[in-house]
Order: sequence, then C-alpha cells, then structure tokens
Amino acid sequence: AGWSGSTHEARNLSCTTCHAVHKSASFTHQLVANSESQLCATCHRVQVAKTERAVAHMPVREGKMSCSSCHNPHGSISNVRALAVGSTINETCYTCHAEMRGPKLWEHAPVTQNCTTCHDPHGSSNDRMLVTKLPFLCQRCHIGSRHPSTMYDAKVVVAPCDPVTQTGCSSPSNRVYARSCVTCHAQIHGSNHPAGQFFLR
Repeated sequence: AGWSGSTHEARNLSCTTCHAVHKSASFTHQLVANSESQLCATCHRVQVAKTERAVAHMPVREGKMSCSSCHNPHGSISNVRALAVGSTINETCYTCHAEMRGPKLWEHAPVTQNCTTCHDPHGSSNDRMLVTKLPFLCQRCHIGSRHPSTMYDAKVVVAPCDPVTQTGCSSPSNRVYARSCVTCHAQIHGSNHPAGQFFLR
C-alpha cells in the first residue's frame, strides 16, 4: 500500500532491484546482496558510511539492527522518510528509547520536536551520536548570556571570592571544566525535578 508514490517507486526501482526471483544471495528475503546493509549501501552510501564512524558500539554495524528496523523499504503511507513506526522521527526513536518519552514537567523544546536536531541516527564520530561536539551543539541555539561561552574568558575553574565583601569573584568558563554544558545540565532531555527549567537534576 505504501509503494505507490514512495521514494523508491519515484526513482523507478522495481521489486527485482532488491529481490532475486530465482537465485538470491542472502538467506532471508531473497535479496540480491549478501545482507540488507550491503543492499542499501548500493544507493545510500552516505548513511551506511556513517555507521562506521560511530565511536561507541553501533547496533547496525554489529548486526543487531538493520535498515529495516527503522525504515520500511516498501514505503509508508504516513510519512515521507519511509519510517517503519509512527509518522514522526521521535515516534520511531521511542520504540527503543522509551525512557526519553515524556511527558516531562520541564521539557527541552528540541527534544519534543525532533531527535535528529542533536543526534544522527545513522552514526557520528562524536559521543552519543551527536551531530557535533559539546559545547558547540548547545551553542547552536543557546547564546552565552549569563554563561561564559568562550575559551578566553576564564583562566581558572573557580576564582576565589572574598567571603565578606563578595569581591574578586569571576565566573568560570564552561569550557574549562569538562568542556561541556552537560556537566551541570545533565537532564537535557527534560526533567521532572522541582529545580526548574534548567535541567540540573
């Protein structure tokens, strides 16, 4: 039902582009390639190459997942990315990452909109498959007001203050200590803690 008007159908692919009628190379689904990943790599080279860039373990590379774990190659009637579950990227991600689903008392807006705002589901050379390194990822949306945000604004992690006059204090750079925003803002996917909207606990 989803094939008509799908991306694959629009590019003049047919059943025999991926499936062998008489003699197949794979043990499942009568594919023309040895594995699903190899078959998808013939067209989707960038996405398959990204799975090799993952720093930590990558389920697709390890054979625990395949492209069809998230995508329906025969098309979808509810979305344009041929997602196998739901009509949005988040719904697909929540099938495995249910702990990230809300509702949360304090929601981080990009999280509720699209997981791929921060993560690359096909793989990344950054930790946690982030699209760019921290703190640069956060600084794409958040300006440095009330936070020192450059590497030149502090020479020490915490400058000593005079306990009586409260003078001599200087704000430390968020790049000096662990070089990351998540050192303090740990609950960046959202929080139910009464500490408020700053995702600290």
